Amino acid sequence: MPTYSALTTLPSKESADALAEAMESFLPEPTGIGVFEIEDGSGRYEVGVYFEEEPEDIELRLMAAIYGARPFAVSEVPETDWVAHVKRELQPVNAGRFFVYGSHDADRVPEGSVALLIEAAMAFGTGHHGTTLGCLLALDRLDRAGFTGKNVADIGCGTAVLAMAAAAIWPNPVLASDIDPVAVDVAKANVKANAQTDRVQCVESVGFDHPDLIAKAPFDLVFANILKGPLIGLAPEMARHIAPNGYAILSGILTTQAEDVLSVYQDHGFTPKNIDNIGEWTTLVLVRNQ
Repeated sequence: MPTYSALTTLPSKESADALAEAMESFLPEPTGIGVFEIEDGSGRYEVGVYFEEEPEDIELRLMAAIYGARPFAVSEVPETDWVAHVKRELQPVNAGRFFVYGSHDADRVPEGSVALLIEAAMAFGTGHHGTTLGCLLALDRLDRAGFTGKNVADIGCGTAVLAMAAAAIWPNPVLASDIDPVAVDVAKANVKANAQTDRVQCVESVGFDHPDLIAKAPFDLVFANILKGPLIGLAPEMARHIAPNGYAILSGILTTQAEDVLSVYQDHGFTPKNIDNIGEWTTLVLVRNQ
């Protein structure tokens, strides 16, 4: 049975949130509503609404006009076995010594690599995206240069692939956190699948606001692969929770946004060590000044 998506964009998060809230009372009743920042530096937000019945075009036009949105684009979404689809599309990724793969590619793990299993059903943040790939390459480079992370945190961990990568090459356990409880559950499942339950602890937290993160600070390395806005908001906390001469590996940043993020972190006592671009994405490796 097909479902339907209705997508529109608005100029601010406030207007997007207002439209999303109003759509909760729309008929036919939506099966899901999402608000997402468009990662192109425009500051615009997308509202996606999903239905089991095709919505009336005129009613959608009216809602868009009331809230200052562009007209909804309605599409029929065919039924898809997404796990099977991802298995077909999700190829293993080499990132330095790291090899990120799904269980369907277990026979392709190279000898001597640090293998990280991410199941196809949990495939966001796997290393295929330029942001995660950039972080894994930055981690590999730091390690090869002689740095050993003794106290590492992964803020906004998603699948926990970065936390697991650090835990796989260094002796001390790693603390991973995410604001989204579903992401924390996914992270825990991946940690278990990689036999790292005694190596990676996953907690739900907004930034560093968790007793375990507070207790373990200061960190000598913190990953934060999120988005420009949250990264900028985290800068003061990063400065407080990273030890002098410690590292921050930041990504989720468009190349057009990198200067803005870097400027804020420099104002909070960080110096760039490496700036890496993969496609349209930038990874910043920063050192906290003494």
